[in-house]
Amino acid sequence: MDTLTHALSGALAARATGANQPAPGALTRRARMWVGFWAAAFPDSDFIVRFIDPLLYLTTHRGITHSVIMLPLWAAILAWLFFAFFRGQHRWREFVGICAIGIGIHIVGDVVTAFGTMVFAPLSDWRLQIPTTFIIDPYFTAILAAGLIASAFWKLSRRPALIALAVLAAYVGFQGLMHQRAIGIGERYLAAQGLTAVEVSAVPQPFSPFHWMIVVSEPQQYRLAYVSLTRSQTPAPPADDAFWFTRIASAYRPTDALLWKEVPRFGRSPMEVDLASEVWHSEMFARFRRFALYPAVYRIDQESARTCVWFNDLRFALFGRNMPFRYGACRAASDGAWEVYRLLGEGNDEARDRVQHL
Repeated sequence: MDTLTHALSGALAARATGANQPAPGALTRRARMWVGFWAAAFPDSDFIVRFIDPLLYLTTHRGITHSVIMLPLWAAILAWLFFAFFRGQHRWREFVGICAIGIGIHIVGDVVTAFGTMVFAPLSDWRLQIPTTFIIDPYFTAILAAGLIASAFWKLSRRPALIALAVLAAYVGFQGLMHQRAIGIGERYLAAQGLTAVEVSAVPQPFSPFHWMIVVSEPQQYRLAYVSLTRSQTPAPPADDAFWFTRIASAYRPTDALLWKEVPRFGRSPMEVDLASEVWHSEMFARFRRFALYPAVYRIDQESARTCVWFNDLRFALFGRNMPFRYGACRAASDGAWEVYRLLGEGNDEARDRVQHL
């Protein structure tokens, strides 16, 4: 979830859990909401790692700052900072609970996305994910904003905030039902194809809770399909110069007209498979290996003696848009050492590619 949405959720949760009439000397409603706002934004402060090492950021983002184990410590530290900011006008204890609520609702908001959250860091790097919600969901954000606006009109009641949180929970629950419907479509496809011992998953897509990417994971390949759970007719192909939103929206097809795309994990030819497997299982590529949920070779570049193998994570395969988080390894000779790079550019023309050595 984007940081602004997290911050809004913290402000709304702070209002929902506060008294309608604060006690004399206690934090005002407005101050309490601002504390919740900044506390809920705090876990994303780990973004600073991106400027140090982008690959390290991928493997540590949503780590210790998003951990339920570390939550009490972070709440205590933030409470002390707010205590100092307010120059001791309020008790330190007044801030602890609000900070804990803000951090907690941030963690919950990230768990329902497909990125995964290390809720038990630093004891474990296992990522919890309940992929019901796309990482940027305008409806999710709008519900929060509506609750805050209503709270501004009905200042003496926390009921608008409580109603907004209830509506938000219902919305995420509805998304969960749609997620199960998408999984069911994938399972019926497996049965029709006679496939066994494979895994079916569904990844939420932007702009609609009815749009999903279904992923069938096989040992050597993936099968992807973009589905709309509400459409009855196949959308017309977009024009070459169509707006990016139109291109994305046109990808989602009715349940009875799906197009399944096969994507090999390590390439199609034996040479590609050998090269990609060598890079993928190497120790220097361990960090990206821990991060990627649906890893697949993006492309293999071979020019003169230099070879580069690029991977992406199909979890972020959004139709009509370039995938983020493309990493790979290059070597200058067939017997040279592999070095890790990040692919920033796009295209097969070396002049257009931008890479970052890590």
